[in-house]
Amino acid sequence: MAKIVTVTMNPSIDTNCQVAQVMAEHKLRCSHAFHNPGGGGVNVARAIKNLGGESLALFPAGRHFGEMLKKLLLKEGIDFRSVEIEGETRENFIVREETSGRQYRFGLPGPRMREEECEGLLKALDSIEPPPEYIVGSGSLPPGVPVDFYARLGRRASAMGAKYILDTSGDALCEGTTSRVFLIKPNMRELGQISNKELMEEEGLAAAARALVDEGRSEVVVVSLGAGGALLVTGRTCRRIHAPSVRTISKVGAGDSMTGGIVLGLERGLSLDESAMFGVAAGTAAVMTPGTELCRREDTERIYEKMRKG
Repeated sequence: MAKIVTVTMNPSIDTNCQVAQVMAEHKLRCSHAFHNPGGGGVNVARAIKNLGGESLALFPAGRHFGEMLKKLLLKEGIDFRSVEIEGETRENFIVREETSGRQYRFGLPGPRMREEECEGLLKALDSIEPPPEYIVGSGSLPPGVPVDFYARLGRRASAMGAKYILDTSGDALCEGTTSRVFLIKPNMRELGQISNKELMEEEGLAAAARALVDEGRSEVVVVSLGAGGALLVTGRTCRRIHAPSVRTISKVGAGDSMTGGIVLGLERGLSLDESAMFGVAAGTAAVMTPGTELCRREDTERIYEKMRKG
């Protein structure tokens, strides 16, 4: 069984297409659409697979799009376990405007889940044998899922002896860090939300991240800085990790690729610094690919070696 389990409460089918120009009140002729599995933890599992690792993706699945999601994951060779729900798994719509290169991303809220469906997913996690070493809770929460769900997941992870990695935003992130968390990966906006501060300068980011560590809300904070790399903060260290400049094609899945790179690095026995660097390399590699393709292994490894050599 995989040592990494990703949990996605709001998985999706990501539909990608192109259009010459986006114009209001006009009928827009789109290119052929491509469908990919999506949602935070699902994309983390896909990134791990792309990077040569293995994981188990755990998620709720409902109706037509739920069945499509499972078929697409089987096609990609992703190991998964799904829990059936009554509602329809959501679809997201991503459109690239050819004239400008700009990308428009439309995300739907997802199905309303019942309490017993949420509990069914946690029970499915409990049944995994042997217990995983890492549990990744990633992505948004659909309607009906309690805002403290990620805190519940963290308590489950602690009981199983697994290190818990949390990658979400808003109230779900704030509530999620009331349980025992090993690592969170907020961007600047999300760090501001959880810290109740407007953060712009690196010094302020580092102080806010260190405060979260000192308060016991997470042992490690990796602040994603987008094209600027990341800031790695623990109780003893604060390190800026710079990302090399690359041509950006699509930013979809860059954060999930980064999370996948970090947890895979840890699972492979890399140090925390090396794992964070590998995650930045994976996130950087992801923006070089179109649509929701995520990171490629050869790009990630080349970027990582370049970063290591300084």
